[in-house]
Amino acid sequence: MTERLTIGEFSRITHLSIRTLRRYHEQDLLVPAEVDPVTGYRYYSPGQVRPAQTIRRFRDLDLPLADLRRFLEAETGAHGGAADRDTARQVVAAHLRRLEDRLGRTQRAVEALRELLDPGAERTVTLELLPPQRVYAVSLDVPEGAGLDWYDAAMRDLDAAAGHRPVLPPGGRYTHELFTEGHGHATVYLPAETPLPPGAPATVRELDLPARTAAVATHTGPHDDLDLTYAAVGSFAARHGLRAQNIVEEVYLVGPRDTGQPERWRTLVAWLTAPEHP
Repeated sequence: MTERLTIGEFSRITHLSIRTLRRYHEQDLLVPAEVDPVTGYRYYSPGQVRPAQTIRRFRDLDLPLADLRRFLEAETGAHGGAADRDTARQVVAAHLRRLEDRLGRTQRAVEALRELLDPGAERTVTLELLPPQRVYAVSLDVPEGAGLDWYDAAMRDLDAAAGHRPVLPPGGRYTHELFTEGHGHATVYLPAETPLPPGAPATVRELDLPARTAAVATHTGPHDDLDLTYAAVGSFAARHGLRAQNIVEEVYLVGPRDTGQPERWRTLVAWLTAPEHP
């Protein structure tokens, strides 16, 4: 007769509380090997120890219940074939990526907090004159809660119009309301050396950017702490009595189009200032 363990014995072996084991049963994550139909007592087999501890680790790592069930179904699949193994690996790999992303965000938040708590930390800002530039541009009003799909769509249209990779990096011009209110006007652009070709997407137009004065800083790495660079250029403008335009410009010197390593990204942030009047 196969050895069976009471829920108390199984709890002592796995270090999972009886309450947790009952919850796993109710959630259909770990069904006892046997349930007495008269007493309702739960009995487990020694072969369930490893799955029980695996479930615990996944729950400690916040694997969603739906994904955990997919993993367990694949692991205990009747066939145990390549398809089941692939499904189990995909579930684990996807969650590991989420955990790595979360860890990266936490590390960057810690780094930003350390910078904010360091009275001597200060990002380098300079006052510069950005040269005039001819660009292909897509302008739009970004609605609240739009995410970044609008930017991706604008870049697709610009790439289609350009037909080749420009030498100079892309950029964007954004009204301050886009950040303060969550919606506002945006213009995404690509430097252009030739007139807009026939058949270009209807959203794309030619635009001449004038020479403009700005408080400028180069942001290094992912955009999680881009607000610190914005704070640096905005504070610089305020300290020097520079009147801000209602627009900020970003130039993506090195970005996701260039590398999949966010730590290598370089973003120029230009806080445009209004020209002085005589």
